[in-house]
Amino acid sequence: MFLGIELGSTRIKAVLIDNNHALVASGSHSWENALVDGLWTYSLDDVWNGLQSAVKDLAQHAKLEDVEAVGISAMMHGYLVFDSNNNQLVQFRTWRNTNTEQAAQLLTRAFDFNIPLRWNVAHLYQAILDKESHVKDIAFLTTLAGYVHWQLTGEKVIGVGDASGMFPCVDCDYDVNLLEKFDKLTASHHFNKAFRDIVPIVKSAGDAAGVLTAEGAKLLDPTGALKPGIVFCPPEGDAGTGMVATNSVRVRTGNISAGTSVFAMIVLEKSLSKVYSEIDMVTTPSGKPVAMVHCNNCCSDIDAWVKLFGEALSVFGAKPDINTLYEKLYQMAAEGDADCGGVLSYNFFSGEPMVGLEAGRPLLVRKPDGNFNLANTMRSLIFSAIGSLKLGMDILESENVQVDKLLGHGGFFKTKGIGQSIVAAALRAPVTVMESASEGGAWGIAILAAYLARKAVNETLEDYLENKVFSKNQGATIAPNEKDINGFAEYMKKYVNGLAIEKAAVDKY
Repeated sequence: MFLGIELGSTRIKAVLIDNNHALVASGSHSWENALVDGLWTYSLDDVWNGLQSAVKDLAQHAKLEDVEAVGISAMMHGYLVFDSNNNQLVQFRTWRNTNTEQAAQLLTRAFDFNIPLRWNVAHLYQAILDKESHVKDIAFLTTLAGYVHWQLTGEKVIGVGDASGMFPCVDCDYDVNLLEKFDKLTASHHFNKAFRDIVPIVKSAGDAAGVLTAEGAKLLDPTGALKPGIVFCPPEGDAGTGMVATNSVRVRTGNISAGTSVFAMIVLEKSLSKVYSEIDMVTTPSGKPVAMVHCNNCCSDIDAWVKLFGEALSVFGAKPDINTLYEKLYQMAAEGDADCGGVLSYNFFSGEPMVGLEAGRPLLVRKPDGNFNLANTMRSLIFSAIGSLKLGMDILESENVQVDKLLGHGGFFKTKGIGQSIVAAALRAPVTVMESASEGGAWGIAILAAYLARKAVNETLEDYLENKVFSKNQGATIAPNEKDINGFAEYMKKYVNGLAIEKAAVDKY
């Protein structure tokens, strides 16, 4: 069996799959980020408590003694730095923080390559520019997945997909020319450590990346069921494992991962014609170039409204199951007016670089003569969840990027058909959701662990997925209908025009 663990924004999930890549059992642990001193963070104690809780939950449903290989995945980007004695220097700064605008702009200009605010190199350069006292002591900079993998195996390595969200990558390694430019930039600020010397070694899918140590086994599973010596695949980011979980690693395929954040990954045939601040260039776990449209906000505002509706029901003594509540409310969206009847919402819990927001203010706006009802409110909330994504995808359309198939996964697609049909309308393309989509990145990293252990000689990741994982799992596909296409287009006109309202709220409230 193969163990995959993913540390997501709101849940840490562990899954076991068998030799046929079918789910055997899963376990999970809920957690939340915290805003500390103006920065979004998770404590490392919460990381280990959550990992142990998820594995313990998993162990109630399956035996861990037969695990053959393990993979670790997590939220990409951010800032985790340690000194030469392996002490954490500052709190973990997650992808959600937008305090790195100066650094991102300077690096994008210097590299002629888009460096988003959330990338590790932007966080590092911002700390250098801000003359933070800890910078002189940095010995190691990594991602969350890279950190957990390091603690479990002792190996400072990272999968190329995750690495490509730290620093630009070419041919399954950091871009040599840009490394030289960055080192010159930082040296001018009296930071005299080469970037390559303080970051993990890059590995590709299928490479061996270490084994579980005795100390790591105790950290992950204090009961002792997991034994030292189990092999690990390279740790990956949630973007890469989402591509694997949806069989979206070939050229001209793409996937949309929608949960707390939302991003689309499109595997490219050729480079884009120019640099776009809205488009990240990353890679698949095997190193193929990918255009990534990433938005910090997706379902958090929907979650808040669902909670409110649940509280309203509880006043009258009704206490529906949370999954049922989500399902019924999502289904109401299908009954709303095509363009949401004059109800407009913005889902910005945090800053959103896609629309130039440094901070978030969730808003619901409506005209007095609009058709304000539950169906239109839910429809507007769901439309809003992918509004900023639509703006980024329009750029790829202008570049004539071709996509043969688009696959969806994440909590947004959990209620059958609703989110899927709305995304299809927004992007004017068929969207497929597979039965395994709800397992998400944890299943994807478990597959990468299986690929390490079971791949044939010279078998590519693309062929392994096509022939051994997804040959019988084609999923359910929904094509866009004209009514929804036109309704979403009308909604987006109001959405774009109304961004001034959102920006005013950020400035004044």
